[in-house]
Amino acid sequence: MEDIILFTGTANPELANAIAHKLNLPLGACASERFPDGETAVRLLESVHQKSVLIVQPSSPPVNDNLIELMVFADACRRAAADRIIAIVPYFGYSRADSSQGQREPITASMVADLLQTVGVDRVVTLDLHTPQIEGFFRIPVDSLTAVPTLCDKLRNLLPPDIVVVSPDPGRVPMATAYAQLLNSEVAVLHEQRKSGTETMTIQVVGDVRDRPCLIVDDIISTGRTIIRSIDALLRAGAFPEMTVAATHGLFIENAQTKLSHAGIEAIFVTDTVAQEFRDWPKLHVVSIAAPIASAIQGFKSDHSIHNSYEKRRS
Repeated sequence: MEDIILFTGTANPELANAIAHKLNLPLGACASERFPDGETAVRLLESVHQKSVLIVQPSSPPVNDNLIELMVFADACRRAAADRIIAIVPYFGYSRADSSQGQREPITASMVADLLQTVGVDRVVTLDLHTPQIEGFFRIPVDSLTAVPTLCDKLRNLLPPDIVVVSPDPGRVPMATAYAQLLNSEVAVLHEQRKSGTETMTIQVVGDVRDRPCLIVDDIISTGRTIIRSIDALLRAGAFPEMTVAATHGLFIENAQTKLSHAGIEAIFVTDTVAQEFRDWPKLHVVSIAAPIASAIQGFKSDHSIHNSYEKRRS
């Protein structure tokens, strides 16, 4: 893989190192820094001339800083005559801003897609986009992998029998169905009525959860409020009081750890798409997603579709 060079931004160097290890590839030499006024500067310390450059940089919190760093990286590589620039964005920030909820509102996910293409990104690799329509905002290839098989491999022997996979809202039903198929279980769905942009109210549990353990799945855990509301609704419906939570992206902002110390939560599983700072949280289990990303890159090197290579490996 001598014509490929892998760089990491500052958002998640541990994941980048794990991917590099899987590929038996050293990380490219670079320097990234913040000036006192908040501006970002990047220097490439080795040649990328006519090479395929991969930049590992989730746009996780602080979203704007990490997104700008990714774009600065891409611009530096373009100006240094890289052959192709592939952005490995395990967590795609602004993915929930995928439609206009009313007049005079931006569709920020589309704007971010435009910006990445403007600075020279030729391909994007990401995981579990909040909505599939985000791929349509790009005019370049987007390979959206899924962490569901990796998380199920970890969960399979840890979950109690007769588990029910629970989608916290109708939008996550396809993901919950994928979990259920791999775990040979049933699906329940929570229907919510939104009060405002930040508040929702669970009004109905669709599915049989009485006296059964539940696995609540989601793509993103942000503040933890959705998970807690889901647990409360399931308990009211008679579900077994010790539940497991699984999500691809664990942001854990606004005292989420405190909220998720709920007695009804037995364990929480997330991947390392977002760097985790919690080292003393016994309930939290972080599952590495480096192997499927590395497999995808190897498939890309072989001129196969990244997505097809990953799916073939999982089958």
